Amino acid sequence: MYECGCFMVTFKFREIGEALGTRQLGAQARERLLPLIENNDKVVLDFEGVSVVSNSFADECLAKLLLVMPFEELKRRTTFASVNDFARRNIAIAFRRRMAQA
Repeated sequence: MYECGCFMVTFKFREIGEALGTRQLGAQARERLLPLIENNDKVVLDFEGVSVVSNSFADECLAKLLLVMPFEELKRRTTFASVNDFARRNIAIAFRRRMAQA
């Protein structure tokens, strides 16, 4: 999709599963997600249809992206959509823990 003068793509987590709980699944998702982030101006992280995002999945898939790019760059290049409160909390916790380790 071309929008606002930038290339924007959507990463649909529902295609991975409705309940995202394991580190293994998180690693697989990160391997698919990272090239999208690196090769596009903006990636929409779409959680529509996802009921559960565990802390382990959030760390492995999202927070570990901080090992390859600074938080500010990740924040600039991604945006979240359709994240429920439970998933939002676990994602935030994973990012806080990962940044505290740095």
